[in-house]
Amino acid sequence: MRIKCLFTKDQISRRVKELASQISRDYSGTDELMVLCVLNGSMFFAADLLREFRMSCQLNCIKACANESGKIELSYGGDINVAGKDVLLIEDIVDSGITLRSIIEIYSRQGPKSIKVCTFLDKKKRRIEDVEADYAGFEIDDYFVVGYGMDYNSKYRELPYVGYIIS
Repeated sequence: MRIKCLFTKDQISRRVKELASQISRDYSGTDELMVLCVLNGSMFFAADLLREFRMSCQLNCIKACANESGKIELSYGGDINVAGKDVLLIEDIVDSGITLRSIIEIYSRQGPKSIKVCTFLDKKKRRIEDVEADYAGFEIDDYFVVGYGMDYNSKYRELPYVGYIIS
């Protein structure tokens, strides 16, 4: 199996700084930003992004998974209270949008002040649900990507770049 580089470590670093700057500006008047990092894939992106913020925030991690009937539920983080808070969901990749739509619906029931989404990668061509990221690092075609937190069979998360698998 070979991996072809899609985004280098330097490209990722530059884009993360740009996103952090934009988010910091957009939330500059916010009293309390609640950041929800969707595990496992977005942990590298979230860590780098938050280190570049020019504001303080609360960080929590959540994990979504499908139950036997295919419904998306939170297996971790369902007890986080976001009522009255500005919420920023951090995702590694928005693909079909099914998981993201479910997460937004779950937390919207608590009455947050706002919910926005920041994703590292956006695969708009595969979207099934009508959901959009407010902040996106890179838009990509329909590649199966690895690296920078994303995996294939629990491998390649540690790569400092993003690549796609060539068979």
